[in-house]
Amino acid sequence: MRKLRIHSRLAFEEKLAALSDNAVSIALIDLDHFMEVNDNFGHTVGDEVLTQLEEVLIANAPAEALLGRIGGDEYAVALPLTSSENTLILLEEVRQHFSSRPQSEKLKTPVGMSVGIASKPPHAESVQDLLRAAAEALLRAKKEGAGRVAIYVDSKMTLKSNYYPKAALERLSKLSNALNRTEASLLREALDDLFNKYSREL
Repeated sequence: MRKLRIHSRLAFEEKLAALSDNAVSIALIDLDHFMEVNDNFGHTVGDEVLTQLEEVLIANAPAEALLGRIGGDEYAVALPLTSSENTLILLEEVRQHFSSRPQSEKLKTPVGMSVGIASKPPHAESVQDLLRAAAEALLRAKKEGAGRVAIYVDSKMTLKSNYYPKAALERLSKLSNALNRTEASLLREALDDLFNKYSREL
């Protein structure tokens, strides 16, 4: 079994470019309030936190994943032939595990992390556009309170809250929790059923 490693930014981007002919999802990871860790506890503790994150990524990413340290406390995970939704599920598990306990004996509370996800397709056609979309998703995760995973939303897209009544969205949320599936996957299933029902008209 191939041993995963954390690549430098340059090596990561070169290897990501080699995957550009196929579908790929990327997750950009940024630690929450990491500067405060270095300022309050020193860079040695900060390095412990980064080491913990790298160990969690290596231990939990699938064998085909590409891992990289983009700079400072920002990391990237590329997952070939993986949808945004499945990438979200994996990274949410990683986020919860990493943030479940302090990453150093000197820390009283754990350091959180925020994640932005984008996929090629449908969010981008080039590697640079893919990285840019993931960065926008990461920024949204930070703005929405940090400690969360966000998927890129194209400005041309209409959010589902704009065309579903509140009661329907609440039922969708309950169904998602009951089935342990993302709301997006349930909506795709419903759309597929709709197309099958009216296949003669298509």
